[in-house]
Amino acid sequence: MCVQRQLELGVAWPTPGTKFWDLPPRATPMPVDVGAGSSSVQPKDSRSLDIVHLTAELAPIAKVGGLGDVVHGLARTCLARGHNVTVIMPFYESLPQDQIEGLGFELEVDVPKGYVWDGVMQVGSLRTAVFRGVIGGVPVILIRPSDWNACNLFRGGRIYGGSYNEMESYLYFCRSALEYLRASGQQPHILHLHEWQTSAAAMLYWEVYSQLGLYRPRVVLTIHNLDNTGECRQDEFAYTGIEGEVFATIERALDERTIGHNPERLNLMKGGMVYSNAVTTVSPSYANEVLNGGAAGWLRSTLLRPEIKSKVRGILNGIDVVEWDPARDHLLAANFNSQFPDGKQVCKKFLQKGLGLEENPDKPLVAVITRLVPQKGIHLIKAALFRCVDKGAQFVLLGSGHCDGEFRAMSEQQFKDHKDIRLLVMYSEALAHQIYAAADIILVPSMFEPCGLTQMIGMRYGAVPVVRKTGGLADTVRDVDSHPPGEGNGYTFDGTDEASLFSALDCSFAHFKDKRREWAELSMTNMNTELSWSRSAADYVALYNSIAMP
Repeated sequence: MCVQRQLELGVAWPTPGTKFWDLPPRATPMPVDVGAGSSSVQPKDSRSLDIVHLTAELAPIAKVGGLGDVVHGLARTCLARGHNVTVIMPFYESLPQDQIEGLGFELEVDVPKGYVWDGVMQVGSLRTAVFRGVIGGVPVILIRPSDWNACNLFRGGRIYGGSYNEMESYLYFCRSALEYLRASGQQPHILHLHEWQTSAAAMLYWEVYSQLGLYRPRVVLTIHNLDNTGECRQDEFAYTGIEGEVFATIERALDERTIGHNPERLNLMKGGMVYSNAVTTVSPSYANEVLNGGAAGWLRSTLLRPEIKSKVRGILNGIDVVEWDPARDHLLAANFNSQFPDGKQVCKKFLQKGLGLEENPDKPLVAVITRLVPQKGIHLIKAALFRCVDKGAQFVLLGSGHCDGEFRAMSEQQFKDHKDIRLLVMYSEALAHQIYAAADIILVPSMFEPCGLTQMIGMRYGAVPVVRKTGGLADTVRDVDSHPPGEGNGYTFDGTDEASLFSALDCSFAHFKDKRREWAELSMTNMNTELSWSRSAADYVALYNSIAMP
């Protein structure tokens, strides 16, 4: 019996039209052991630091985009390296509390907060409850108002776009996190902030809390995406209990685009960059695009100030190689790795059967797993779909977003029950695992991409990436045709036009169809690529040590 047939024994083959991804993919265990999965063992650092992250997201239960994955992966890796790490995040009403290990009340604290009363901002306080627990192996502090009936901060059925005012809520969160650290007597070495939602904490720390006994923290701000930088009215900033006028200068946080307007505005990301001790982006190429290209937009003038530019660096994200491990992934119909790759074909057949596609191992399966927003190259995703139709390839899309209407319409009309096309305008983590495992090609045609995790996860599962050469995509994918044999790992293109995309995509199709042995070797090489958080965490620890107080 061939290896693939042996692996197929015990597979719970799915029925098209069902949510098969929510069911166990096997009726019986794998008949063979493909070998040990990835280890989370890390070298121990000589100095143990106390590190506190402030974030709006944390995988796996408070995840909207890549931010939650990044914070979780970095925090867990630093924990494994011997550091004391805590993540402080909002206690969203939508959090599944049964998935928070050891959830318990810790303390209450009165947090200064601005309120609008009769059209006038007045400063009072808000009684705030602090809870402790563990999410995905990472210690967390969860913060919310003690009496949720008195306000709607962080209420609603989802993280963003709920029933609450996001600007007010995140400004309150920044103030309450610092108030909690002060009240509990903690003195972490590092306060690591993420995105505009937590940038105000850098401003408040140096202007207020460093003078109230919270003296030791040094601040790192990580810019994950400059697409949203947190534009804030001066009167809105008073939700923190501090007047916005304190920061309304060009040198601090004034949004230069609003000079002369009535009123002039603040920009929280700018304030975070000015007040932080170190600023990172999530890849070296994105740091270069931010400093020397157009990625920063109007903020480039701030970033080019010598005192700001000198503290900016790019550190490439990693992926969680325990969570994303085809050798041990329980969501797959068959496990596999570079030493035992046969299971990937079983996974492809499983997905084809479950989605009602033609079960054909000789058709390249192109996967797109993404948020459907302009940044992700919507016009190129659509063009790739029709190119796959023309070239006899299969195309599977998984994702949603405010640009998903056209894809939803095509899925219900033109491509309903198509033998090679499936457009899944939704998101499921389990289904994402199964698509990565089945994919021959992972397509990421982003207009800009600060880092990108999709291409790395795809490679981890043996897919060959086809990407636009920008940001972190340029740092992680090397074009097969432009590099010496054995050095390339995918296909890249530079332009934003369809012809540029087709050039790279067609090359990948030709490689798959005409050089199957080489393709298999490329797939196995990609599975072996070092993509973990180990190196990235080491770079962050070195950065922490360079700014930390004794």
